Amino acid sequence: MNERHSGPIVWTGIVAVTCLLLFLLRQMLWLVIPFLLGVILYYLLIPVMRRLILAGVGRNLAAMIVAGGFLVFCALIALLCSPWILAHVGYWPDLIGHYLDGGAAFVRNSVLMLEQKFSILHGAHLSDVVNKRMAAYKENFAQQHIAGFLVMAISWLPSLVLAPFLAFFFLRDGRRFKKFLGHAVPNAFFERTLDLLHEVDQTARRYFQGLLKLTVIDTLMLGGGLWAIGVSSPLVLGLLAAVLAWVPFVGSILGCVTVILVASTDAPNEPLIAYSAIGVFVLVRLLDDFIFMPLTLGRSLRMHPLITVLMIFIGGEVAGVAGLMLVLPLLAVVMAVGKTLGQVITDPRLRARHRYATALRTRQASAGLV
Repeated sequence: MNERHSGPIVWTGIVAVTCLLLFLLRQMLWLVIPFLLGVILYYLLIPVMRRLILAGVGRNLAAMIVAGGFLVFCALIALLCSPWILAHVGYWPDLIGHYLDGGAAFVRNSVLMLEQKFSILHGAHLSDVVNKRMAAYKENFAQQHIAGFLVMAISWLPSLVLAPFLAFFFLRDGRRFKKFLGHAVPNAFFERTLDLLHEVDQTARRYFQGLLKLTVIDTLMLGGGLWAIGVSSPLVLGLLAAVLAWVPFVGSILGCVTVILVASTDAPNEPLIAYSAIGVFVLVRLLDDFIFMPLTLGRSLRMHPLITVLMIFIGGEVAGVAGLMLVLPLLAVVMAVGKTLGQVITDPRLRARHRYATALRTRQASAGLV
């Protein structure tokens, strides 16, 4: 059967459906975020489960072993970290304030350096303006942001607990769900449906596994660069920045700001370290965009870069930060579904087979009634 390419009508439908789904998902983030984390865990754990199945373990038992082992691992990490977290829980606001002070000092020193080099900035009293605005912002920061962030984190904990349970049921019942969908499709479109389910599964698997590989690469590269210039906790910072980079644009900015705050606080009298940290971060992001991302996420999505950039902006406009994070995997899935449906609708052979099968079932059902 000849391969049919998707036309402008199909692509218009793909973009419209993606935007509609983003708008709907924004209204139920309490379920979308655990579901997304559950899917990531599913594609992280599925290779281990497949090895157990190939070794002769039943599917249900393999799912229980893998999901249970992951829960035990998380419980051990929580038990090991909980004494330290509880011992320092009252110190977090002071620690955040300490890093904010370091970042503010870095900004003030940078502005003073610019004023010394450019007389127009000195005449505009830029440093005075910056100092006043930073002082006003710092005065209200703890009341407006830290308390609200802690309350939001606590409110999200119950829904995040759903992620490992969703991953377990994905591991155990994923094939049953595919069979359930396959039985609901007319026989004439069954082959295309199998191709569609396989393509959606492979697209999601490539995307999320590529995202995890990219996170590991970014963590090692950024952590190694920060360690080389003497920034404290380089791997933790690298991991935090790599996870924040899951959200395009906004996550990268937050990761860079975090790195600057830590570097400027570690060495308040050596601004060169903070500037070096910025250089390392920018270098890693450039390697990410031009080398690492095309080798991981680029191969998984298989879409034109222009469409990717436009959909990122559209996702941010429709659903905010959640849209930035969800738009690419959602677009990839909708694209696979839309292309397959477009091929089915425009294929006269498949439509003729469906009409013939429908007429044949009608004759069989009405045989002997007249």
